[in-house]
Amino acid sequence: MRVWFITGASRGFGALIAQEALEAGDAVVATARNPQTVIGRFGNHPGLLAVTLDVTNEAQAHSATEQAVKHFGKIDVLLNNAGFGLLAAVEEATAAEVEKVYATNVFGLLKVTRAVLPHMRRQRFGHVINISSIGGYVGSPGWGVYSSTKFAVEGLSEALLAELRPLGIKVTVIEPGYFRTDFLDDASLTVSGGSITDYDETPAGAMRSKAASANHAQPGDPARLAKAMIKLVNEPNPPFRMPFGSDTVAAIEAKNAGVAKELHRWRSLAVSTDFPDARTTSAESENLKAAG
Repeated sequence: MRVWFITGASRGFGALIAQEALEAGDAVVATARNPQTVIGRFGNHPGLLAVTLDVTNEAQAHSATEQAVKHFGKIDVLLNNAGFGLLAAVEEATAAEVEKVYATNVFGLLKVTRAVLPHMRRQRFGHVINISSIGGYVGSPGWGVYSSTKFAVEGLSEALLAELRPLGIKVTVIEPGYFRTDFLDDASLTVSGGSITDYDETPAGAMRSKAASANHAQPGDPARLAKAMIKLVNEPNPPFRMPFGSDTVAAIEAKNAGVAKELHRWRSLAVSTDFPDARTTSAESENLKAAG
């Protein structure tokens, strides 16, 4: 029996993935600030342990982890799902708003991960799955601060991949596009109160209207994503980066092409800053690789 530890499990992706895991015969430690919301949704399922967890509270992160291991004996999958959005031009976002979104999306993820990893290291197995976003790969106007939290998640995840692989622990970062969840509802999205009129006619201002009109009209089906997550954890060699949604795939392809084009154009200036002997050594290394 596989044991999941899911943050933000009372609604959205967290609740849907918890449901799929339970139906697959797995056990789920479903955490939420109010665990009664979890019990109200799933009932008293024998494979479910509802635990109090505000991810910004480090003591609660350790307590929830200890309860999970005491109850089920192990944690196979850590799903860092808790998070929320902030819609604002970078200049518009207040210091308090920036600190709050980082406290959950970045520092909260770190607190929970650091609490779970000692148990996975002792086991010498596990799978850490961090929910990022297409905003963690491609920055967009109006989402700059939120995207920066997800860029941080991606950077942390890449480092964890290299650090944990020798210990038998897998790492995957999930990049959903626009899915028909409650992400754009008031419960999951903060719209900055520091609106600046100069941005009204810019892409950042237009994003406010787009977000409102897109709510519950997004192309992605969250139920399909939840089912895909079960397939993902069943893979013996899961991918590190897993985009979900045709919009995400298109955005990644466009960014990769743009980066490659820009790098090609500016390559000579980019490498011109090396010491001459370093450039020679680098060129020789590349020639050796090309020769096989």
